[in-house]
Amino acid sequence: MKDLTSRFQISDCRGLAAVCLVALVFASRAAPAAAQTPKTLTVSAGEFDRRDAVVPVVVPEGSALGVWTLRDDAGKPTPLQVGPTGRGSFILGELKSGQSRVFRLERSDGGGGAGVDAARQRGTIRLTSGGKDILHYQGEKTPLPPGFEPKFQRGGYLHPLFTPSGKTITDDYPPKHKHHHGVWSPWTKTEFEGRHPDFWNMGDSTGTVEFVNFGPAWGGPVAGGFSATHRFVDLSAKPDPKPALNETWNVVAYRPIRGKVPYNVFDWTSTQTCAASSPLVLPKYYYGGLGFRGRREWDGKDNCTFLTSEGRDRSNGNETRGKWCYVGGKVEGGAAGSGDVAGVAILCHPDNFRFPQPMRLHPDEPFFCFAPSQLGDWSIEPGKPYVAKYRFVTFDGPPDKDEIERLWNDYANPPKATVQ
Repeated sequence: MKDLTSRFQISDCRGLAAVCLVALVFASRAAPAAAQTPKTLTVSAGEFDRRDAVVPVVVPEGSALGVWTLRDDAGKPTPLQVGPTGRGSFILGELKSGQSRVFRLERSDGGGGAGVDAARQRGTIRLTSGGKDILHYQGEKTPLPPGFEPKFQRGGYLHPLFTPSGKTITDDYPPKHKHHHGVWSPWTKTEFEGRHPDFWNMGDSTGTVEFVNFGPAWGGPVAGGFSATHRFVDLSAKPDPKPALNETWNVVAYRPIRGKVPYNVFDWTSTQTCAASSPLVLPKYYYGGLGFRGRREWDGKDNCTFLTSEGRDRSNGNETRGKWCYVGGKVEGGAAGSGDVAGVAILCHPDNFRFPQPMRLHPDEPFFCFAPSQLGDWSIEPGKPYVAKYRFVTFDGPPDKDEIERLWNDYANPPKATVQ
């Protein structure tokens, strides 16, 4: 697909709606439009109490993409945004377990308050809301700190990530691990055509992950995001380096949640496919896959807090399995009432390989990794994509285990929405 950002300057969600989106009309093919009654969307909470939950929606075949308004019985509007695949989302306010709510579907002009904007600036994509940063994606290679060898230079990662108060919670090119970058996803111990490229430890110069290009970037009143492609290259193949994997990232950030506790929320999906007829073999190893590097001030065994879904911390959580993990620490000038603490909860989707996935909690650095290879040898085979899905929730203040569990339930078992 041609890069939409080359044709549109995507910096305002209403402008995007006006240029790229058309109003949705659920109309019967058998009856004239004038005879139609308003269509409805019914959302069911299921077995969990819901509050500010992201609700996925699949619209009927043949419906146009765009922005709608959901209107409840009291007349309160809620924006619904639908993308080009026929899938959309909205933010549900509050709904108790076992309850349902019916909304009328109405045409919309694409408004709905501060949503998410996506702007491409040279080799970077910024996702923002109301002028505040949510995250940056670094596509092209980023500048090296002074004294770093050229082999460590790379792109294709997320940094910085921000909390609702604007605090940065990631690091880039930390001195002790020059190959760490915010959020990134290389494999460490591998076998490819009899060789052993390491795509993680770039100092070994046996493997690397290259940024290839940007896909579409988009915004709207509910969500905004982008796609990008990467290439895993086996540098140990002589005389010519050989691609081993192709990877596509899809990142979707939702309008910030401003409820009981403010959150920034985004979904990260990686799809990896073999770039050759040979598989990428992944022997048992204790890290590799989705990695997160926290801010530099959290370095040291007493400066970073870990909390897993099973109630474990840094002292007993390494190489255990979990549905989610929180990583955080102190920040200067934190949000009011936060205790100068900020962090991120990384939620693992139940569809992921070897869920609940094993985790790497570093003993004295602010590093975390979901590492499915801890459970034994496996491989990415030709014609069988490897898909990994995670949700990131950044916030100011200390972690609340029950609240993060509620957020994981919303991600893993979202409310059900049906259009009638």
